[in-house]
Amino acid sequence: MARSDKDDFGRLLKQRRVMVPLTLQQLAHASGISPSYLGRIERGERFPSGHMLRKMAQPLGSEETELLTLAGYLSPHPSTGAERSSVGQLDPYVAAVLSQEPVEIQRAAVNILSVLKSMARANDSGFAEYARRKYPGVDEDTITMIQDILEHPPGGTSSA
Repeated sequence: MARSDKDDFGRLLKQRRVMVPLTLQQLAHASGISPSYLGRIERGERFPSGHMLRKMAQPLGSEETELLTLAGYLSPHPSTGAERSSVGQLDPYVAAVLSQEPVEIQRAAVNILSVLKSMARANDSGFAEYARRKYPGVDEDTITMIQDILEHPPGGTSSA
């Protein structure tokens, strides 16, 4: 694997760890992987095996297949003709773009995506109450912004 691929994957992995949020020590304890090895992965000095990625998935709040896909072990496209749902997976391009942003922006974007995902499950009735209960860390401005987008989709027709 090329050096830049290792660096990119390491940055994406660190981004996920920080957004959970976990320290390197906490991830090491939860995954059973030494903190020095995890640090080398994040710096792009080492590339994790599939076994290591499986051990990291649960503490990072990711699906095993998601990490294996980001690392290039699995194809990002379904191998069958049937479309598979990508719920719970962040598009690698979006993840790469977000990794260039400050941590505060990354967290805000992940909060917004999490709320949108939950909203799709919660039938938008009582969305604000649901969002406050499910995501107590999300501020009111974010909830209001999402409600506004739902009521007035960009490029969509308004019901007003």
